[in-house]
Amino acid sequence: MAGTRGVGREAAAARALQGKRPPEPEPEPEEPSLLGAPAPSLGPGSDPGLSDSEESVFSGLEDSGSDSSEADTAAEEEAGASGAEQHSRTEKTPGQQAGTPSPRTEVASVPDEDEYVEDSSDEEDIRNTVGNVPLEWYDDFPHVGYDLDGRRIYKPLRTPDELDQFLDKMDNPDYWRTVQDRMTGHSVQLTDEQVALVRRLQRGQFGDVSFNPYEPAVDFFSGDLMIHPVTNRPADKRSFIPSLVEKEKVSRMVHAIKMGWIQPRRPRDSTPSFYDLWAQEDPDAVLGRHKMHVPAPKLALPGHAESYNPPPEYLPSEEERMAWEQREPDERRRNFLPRRFPSLRAVPAYGRFIQERFERCLDLYLCPRQRKMRVNVDPEDLIPRLPRPRDLQPFPTCQALVYRGHSDLVRCLSVSPGGQWLASGSDDGSVRLWEVASARCMRTVPAGGVVKSVAWNPCPTVCLVAVAVEDAVLLLNPALGDRLVVGSTDQLLSAFTPPAEPAAQPAHWLEASEEERRGGLRLRICHGKPVTQVTWHGRGDYMAVVLATPGHTQVLIHQLSRRRSQSPFRRGRGQVQCVAFHPVRPFLLVASQRSVRLYHLLRQELTKKLTPNCKWVSSLAVHPAGDNVICGSYDSKLVWFDLDLSTKPYRVLRHHKKALRAVAFHPRYPLFASGSDDGSVIVCHGMVYNDLLQNPLLVPVKVLKGHTLTKDLGVLDVAFHPTQPWVFSAGADGTLCLFT
Repeated sequence: MAGTRGVGREAAAARALQGKRPPEPEPEPEEPSLLGAPAPSLGPGSDPGLSDSEESVFSGLEDSGSDSSEADTAAEEEAGASGAEQHSRTEKTPGQQAGTPSPRTEVASVPDEDEYVEDSSDEEDIRNTVGNVPLEWYDDFPHVGYDLDGRRIYKPLRTPDELDQFLDKMDNPDYWRTVQDRMTGHSVQLTDEQVALVRRLQRGQFGDVSFNPYEPAVDFFSGDLMIHPVTNRPADKRSFIPSLVEKEKVSRMVHAIKMGWIQPRRPRDSTPSFYDLWAQEDPDAVLGRHKMHVPAPKLALPGHAESYNPPPEYLPSEEERMAWEQREPDERRRNFLPRRFPSLRAVPAYGRFIQERFERCLDLYLCPRQRKMRVNVDPEDLIPRLPRPRDLQPFPTCQALVYRGHSDLVRCLSVSPGGQWLASGSDDGSVRLWEVASARCMRTVPAGGVVKSVAWNPCPTVCLVAVAVEDAVLLLNPALGDRLVVGSTDQLLSAFTPPAEPAAQPAHWLEASEEERRGGLRLRICHGKPVTQVTWHGRGDYMAVVLATPGHTQVLIHQLSRRRSQSPFRRGRGQVQCVAFHPVRPFLLVASQRSVRLYHLLRQELTKKLTPNCKWVSSLAVHPAGDNVICGSYDSKLVWFDLDLSTKPYRVLRHHKKALRAVAFHPRYPLFASGSDDGSVIVCHGMVYNDLLQNPLLVPVKVLKGHTLTKDLGVLDVAFHPTQPWVFSAGADGTLCLFT
């Protein structure tokens, strides 16, 4: 600051010695503002006060001799020169190009020039001399104006686009403080002082840091109460006489009222104005010219029935009159009855006139009228393009074998894990074991009651069949197939040692007697309530049982190795129809009449609730991958659920005409089947993709018929062969069919 002040004193003294005229104000360097135009401001070297040397210049004492020595003068000049050099480096803006002389340098180098040549008080930037010409005029030119020497000021060679701005924003740490000068087209980097000034203005503060808005107030009057007023001047004479100016104004207004130039304010009419909204519907009107305007529908012209003297065929008879009066107003063909009058003068007033006018007004302003563009689409294009069935082979197409032997309807069937044997249960109280390839009945086991469910153990090293009969579940060893597997199964069951203190269980495990063991029975699980379904877990150690009783004990889970039973639920959720184990995860699916619930057995919590939108769910099957579920219902619907997609149905198939009794997935092929009371088995192709973004492909491929309807019942159960694309069906006619 001292060096800068010294520069000012030296420059003033030099000009005083040359021309003996007052020092001209130096043009201050300009700081570019945030909007791209430089704004004049005080430089750090400018001093509003006058120093001692400057006062001496103005007072005309510059010729008086100085007491300082020449050495002091030389030292002061050297210090002033160094300060001026430092000040020029400080004040040089980043936007100045190399080689362009600054205004301060030009003034210093040309001392004899006029002091008002470069007055930049009314200009934004002295480098561009186009004046107040709009810069939009230079949009199509490579330059933005001209400098002091008449040379063009060219724009940057390449206008930065969004990518360049983004790269500059990432690479340049000073991008946030760089603005574009609209007058020159170049980028200007703001200094710290300018950034601080902008931030102060954005916060609503003053631009000058040293300005104090809260200066101490100065009382112009003292707080003491005085007897005499401050001014005791007597009133003027004009305060006692009327004003001539006001008199002239009033006379002009009176003249304007007499001439009629000023009219009195008329009171506004308070009655509303009504107009017909659809009065002008000609094509030349504004609404008619509107592209999407739809004119209001016209009233139908009156017919012969509305005449006061209609023809005789339009007059209703007494029966028609009574029938018209008994109908609801919305169901009547006409809202009036035709009548005959001798003359037009005898016609009374229409009773429903006000009601009809009111309804007409409601239709006019409440009825939405929209012009819809009709698209000519071929109906064949709206049908989804499904693959041909022959491209989806293999799947069962024809009936190969019929298994006959039951004397009553066959309710259930199950296939062994190897696919060699078939078990079926019937209402004749027997369980029959068949050889699949030859349709020969290998063994008949009397069950002592109606067999509701049969399930073969899915573990290939265990030869067991679970049979649900009345209130018990029978575990049979059919003694078919490999003798080693049959013997190891008996050893597994006999190796159990009962605990010292048996715990209370909802079911009782009973060993079979010697006579029952010769018949194949190994264990009997008694529940005390009728059993409707039994199903095995995939590993063969657990099985789930459904009881036909309300309450929380409808579903029980038995463990074969430890002979333990448990009830997994604390309260009932409606009547349970069927259950199924998840093939991969520790989930249990419980189907009630209106929903399917998915429970996590380890966490003991409800995971999902599927809503099939059916009246009564009858059957349930889980895809081998575990992500899809199908449900059959008694209202002839087959519902496909995608567990990863939603709890609502992904697809609803209505191919059957009567109630569905059973559904099943093939363990290897992308096939699923459904059996119905219409006596048919429909096989569908259900491909599930590994890509989660691709929906399953469901295509019906074959309708299989081989059962005759008995007592309005058709197919009661279906099951797929574990390795071949074959399907088994159990019918109410007492037979089983194999379709290959």
